[in-house]
Amino acid sequence: MMIAILTGAGVSAESGLSTFRDQNGLWEQYKISDVATPEAWERNKSLVLDFYNQRRIGIANAQPNAGHIALATLEKHFKDTIIITQNIDDLHERAGSKNIIHLHGSIRQSRSIANGAIFDILGNELNLGDHCPLGSQLRPNIVWFGEAVPKLEEAIPYCEDADIVIVAGTSLEVYPAASLVHYAQPSAMKFLVDPRMPPSINLSGFQYDASTASIGLPKLVDHLISMNSL
Repeated sequence: MMIAILTGAGVSAESGLSTFRDQNGLWEQYKISDVATPEAWERNKSLVLDFYNQRRIGIANAQPNAGHIALATLEKHFKDTIIITQNIDDLHERAGSKNIIHLHGSIRQSRSIANGAIFDILGNELNLGDHCPLGSQLRPNIVWFGEAVPKLEEAIPYCEDADIVIVAGTSLEVYPAASLVHYAQPSAMKFLVDPRMPPSINLSGFQYDASTASIGLPKLVDHLISMNSL
């Protein structure tokens, strides 16, 4: 049985990580155009690097919550489980999940602007003067606003083949990531866990739980495990 799980910022927010879209989130502290676009990088690399260095420290100090842990438990019972996350943090990994696609990149990685090679970041800082072997400045391996989402094509087949689709911590308003649910087969069981679904979202076909991820995901995982044992 294949299970595809789409997670968003709401899952990490319960670990204390602020988000761009929520009230008092990162949008109120920084302008997107100053820290999260290719143009921002060209204009002020130092500011962009400092922004992600601060985020990296915050993520390092955060801990996986009950939602992350529940999904790691699910993977132990259903080997064909994939997490497709919009989040750039490593909380799914630290909770114990192994099969993860980071649609928007990873805060723990850098990327060469010369050839796109990816490198792990040791420690919490990436600074001006940190170069790839070709001598080019390394940038955060993050998909910025206005950039393509190369991992999307990798994620689509998992959604097409899934017997169960779980969506948690996302309003399904962020595209192109939100389009992944449309690739699920009509026969697939679909679960959505999020307390803040906009009225415009069509929940037809979903079993909807308005709980937060740390409450709703453990309940759902327990249900799926018990159902599988029958």
